[in-house]
Amino acid sequence: MASDEGNRAAIVTGASRGIGAAIADRLAHDGFAVAINYSGAAEPAESLVRAIEQRGGRALAVKGTFNGMREAARRIRDGGRIVNVSSSVVGRWLETYAVYTATKAAVEAMTPILAKELRGRGITVNTVAPGATETDLFLTGKSQEMLDRAVALVPLGRLGKTEDMAGVVAFLVGPDGGWVNGQVLRANGGTN
Repeated sequence: MASDEGNRAAIVTGASRGIGAAIADRLAHDGFAVAINYSGAAEPAESLVRAIEQRGGRALAVKGTFNGMREAARRIRDGGRIVNVSSSVVGRWLETYAVYTATKAAVEAMTPILAKELRGRGITVNTVAPGATETDLFLTGKSQEMLDRAVALVPLGRLGKTEDMAGVVAFLVGPDGGWVNGQVLRANGGTN
């Protein structure tokens, strides 16, 4: 994600639904030109592009291929801020989550390393690790009892909202997040 104040742009991967869509929408609201990356059906990404453009924002949908990402990178400027997305399941050692947790732990391990490797370039690298968040992906297949148990684990007494996660990313790529580097921010309402 770039943060040049005059020409800010962001590539948001997995942005056609859920947390990614909320991040893309928030960044567009904040004045970023947004490349909405998707891997499956184009319609949700194209629908988000239309919504952003109707509000006067700038956006384009980009298929999640190597050539698609290269084209998106060509169309927007380099630089600024990198925000990875992990999960607050890292460190909770939940049964049946071994592979998922391992992939997210790798993202968290790469974050401070990449921050150091990019030393001197003015690029920050951070990770946001959402907790249980009200997305179709999270809610599908869960009984009300399971959802109630998930809420009971959160000291703030609710599931996260996609807008909560988008706000954290907006902070990290905005002017106030410039001194935060190499960090993992657990946006999970206090869940351990």
